[in-house]
Amino acid sequence: MPLLRLLLIAACCLVAPFAHAAGFSTLEIPADAAGPALRGAVWTPCATPAGEIKLERSAITGVRDCPIAADYRLPLVVLSHGYGGSFLGHHDTAQALADAGFVVAAISHSDDNYQIRGGPNDRVVALATRTTDIKRLLDYMLVQWPAHERLAADRIGFYGFSRGGYTGLVLAGARPDFERLPPRPGPPCATAPASPACAQMGQRFKELLAAPLAHDVRIKAAVIADPLSMVFTAEGLKNVTIPIQLWTSALGGDGVTPDSVAAVRRNLPAAPDWHVAEKAAHFGFLAPCSAPQLEAKAEICRDAPGFDRVAFHATFNAQVLRFFNQHLMQAAKP
Repeated sequence: MPLLRLLLIAACCLVAPFAHAAGFSTLEIPADAAGPALRGAVWTPCATPAGEIKLERSAITGVRDCPIAADYRLPLVVLSHGYGGSFLGHHDTAQALADAGFVVAAISHSDDNYQIRGGPNDRVVALATRTTDIKRLLDYMLVQWPAHERLAADRIGFYGFSRGGYTGLVLAGARPDFERLPPRPGPPCATAPASPACAQMGQRFKELLAAPLAHDVRIKAAVIADPLSMVFTAEGLKNVTIPIQLWTSALGGDGVTPDSVAAVRRNLPAAPDWHVAEKAAHFGFLAPCSAPQLEAKAEICRDAPGFDRVAFHATFNAQVLRFFNQHLMQAAKP
């Protein structure tokens, strides 16, 4: 990247207040009529030097339960992970935003996380509950989170990757067309398409997807990375009017193609802030892998030749921060 561009990005980042580290705390949203309990985390501005926090196979930089370092109401960004992910999948982006003065909240989706990885049918059914999960997260953060009075409720952003990108587009007003999904190839329908089990699966699928999906007008700007997008047409995207920063990986993967993301770019009613992650495959948007993840040879750690995930994330996080500074942070200051 040219030196001038790097300097411009750095200058944009300085618009946000300075903090020494990201505070980190876990959260649990109780089960209610809308869905089961949700587990997640919150990152906040913190004036204490950072340390290392180890959670499962992830190693994150931050300070546990740090008092919030700000004297005004803070904008909130909520994160949505991809298929089989968790609330920790984008911890470096969350940390970068919290370092700059945002509160960032993420949950592991109720029907789609690393502990619930079913067959292709389950992947499709989970599309129906993702937006409700995020709506419940916003409700919790604005009303029940212990420091909810520190949030600027009119300055909320969203970041989503893969199926999380689909989630963000629907929350922003998109209407998916599930008839565009490929046939359900997984068990039991692959081996016994006429069986009661397959019929039951199909009925559940129809009931869930026939219900209205949750939109949320509280979200004012969104960063969407490599979204699952085959379900969106120009007609289905016409009501997405908030500012969008849209990213595609050059190589795609996991059901997402550069062409499908480019179609979203063309079909949005207003041109998004468009970016291509050169030499990156789909999982390049996930946080750089920890040593235990690398040792386990996790699929999410496999990058294409010539792609430096650490270097890319330095640029990516700066661009995400620039976008949210522009649309959320500046307006939130007194």
